[in-house]
Amino acid sequence: MRSITSTSRKNTLRTAALVASAAMVVVGVQSGSASAKPDRESGAQALALSAPQRAAAIKDAQSSADGTAAKIGLSGKEKLVVRDVIKDANGTVHTRYERTYDGLPVLGGDLVVHETKSGSRSVDKATDADIAVPTTTPSLAPSAAKKSALAASSDAKNAKTDSQAPRKVIWAAEGKPVLAYETVVTGVQKDGTPSKLHVVTDAATGKKLFQREAIETGSGTSTYGGTVPLTTTKNGSSYELNDGARGGHKTYDLNQGADGTGSLFTNSTDTWGGGRQTAGVDAHYGAAVTWDFYKNVLGRTGIRNDGKAAYSRVHYGDNYVNAFWDDECFCMTYGDGEGNSHPLTSLDVAAHEMTHGVTSATAGLIYSGESGGLNEATSDILGTAAEFYANNSKDKGDYLIGAAININGDGTPLRYMDKPSKDGASKDYWSSGLGRLDVHYSSGPANHFFYLLSEGSGSKTINGVTYNSPTANNSKLAGIGRDKATKIWYKALTTYFTSSTNYKAARTGTLKAAADLYGSTSAEYKAVAATWTAINVK
Repeated sequence: MRSITSTSRKNTLRTAALVASAAMVVVGVQSGSASAKPDRESGAQALALSAPQRAAAIKDAQSSADGTAAKIGLSGKEKLVVRDVIKDANGTVHTRYERTYDGLPVLGGDLVVHETKSGSRSVDKATDADIAVPTTTPSLAPSAAKKSALAASSDAKNAKTDSQAPRKVIWAAEGKPVLAYETVVTGVQKDGTPSKLHVVTDAATGKKLFQREAIETGSGTSTYGGTVPLTTTKNGSSYELNDGARGGHKTYDLNQGADGTGSLFTNSTDTWGGGRQTAGVDAHYGAAVTWDFYKNVLGRTGIRNDGKAAYSRVHYGDNYVNAFWDDECFCMTYGDGEGNSHPLTSLDVAAHEMTHGVTSATAGLIYSGESGGLNEATSDILGTAAEFYANNSKDKGDYLIGAAININGDGTPLRYMDKPSKDGASKDYWSSGLGRLDVHYSSGPANHFFYLLSEGSGSKTINGVTYNSPTANNSKLAGIGRDKATKIWYKALTTYFTSSTNYKAARTGTLKAAADLYGSTSAEYKAVAATWTAINVK
């Protein structure tokens, strides 16, 4: 689960700027230093496959997976399981796979095979290590793995393992692959966010190898957007917050509960807002804008790209100052803030959190270390893009994360993309110790990269907000515009990033994406390279 703010900082700064709420992206092309070659861009853009076409492409890829595994040099004990297929207009096909070894899932073994129309093939892997272990028979009992996993939880009172026994896996995300157990421990995080902690333990020694949190934090009258359009469904004599135009996205009132779906919002007329409905309007609107942004700008239909909607839950918990995405329920959840009087349902929060779902369905960036920072930054980047796309006069697009929800109580945002260090904890530039920070702060350099690539360095005012973005090497950057920067990041995420992508690999992935879209000698490609250098990623 990914929440909107960092729990540790919340503890020290009260409800301080943790993070995850995102700012949505602006989608109008902003003029920059480079001009795209239309034929190049259209050729490398992903085709918008219908749900049946995508399902057929995945089925076809799976039928030939054994042959693909042999062609890319995997051992006889390794199998490929197709997660997604992306087809570019120029005929290139990008197939994303999970890997198994002797029937066991390989955590950190994901890879993407790229095959051009001419038949040439290249591969991006989460790990270059050979997947092999001496035995798949553990010397440690599952009960011992459970005990070790429970010890990793910070919620000693409520922590418990789920009903399923620890599953055997091959841990390959770090170092030499080993036989391990993965155990899911449920409970509650310190700020009240539900916890689904995945703990990986060595199946021979019981040593904890890794842990990750799976909860990703993170016309009606709304709190933040004024009068906004809503798509609803009439049921008998009443109306429901059920968006049939966008996969059937429903919005529920949890009524301060902490589980289930609560009650679907209904109304006697199709004019919404006021009282408890207002948070529902915000959430329903945010989900619709996020859906439209991904579909109309990036050609993605739904979070999983399968045409199916998630759902939203508002009024979660008591005085809960956060919002989060949960892959398991495939839903967004919003708290009501301090005093249950300031719901965290702004548009940029909605887009940020739902983008965690997109990342999970594509690159699957591990929510720890540098890959975790890139996961958070992706939600900030594409959430910001969605906010600009909405073009809402009451909540204008900006590069300030979570500005509308005023979670700090003093009018300041959670994060600043032009100069991340202004929040007091995030970093402006990459350094060797970056991966040891909370992911909400190690996201800083990637957020800074996106701002610089979009807008350039130095002082400027956009939609009434003044920015002044520095560079590590004192270089002067012009920027290529938000639209191009957004498309480059999204293509890298969906085509080249893997679960273990770090900042250096993100540079490589975005350069590949820029080359695909605009050419390897284009001004856009050169701008991507220069911008990474400007944040000390070389």
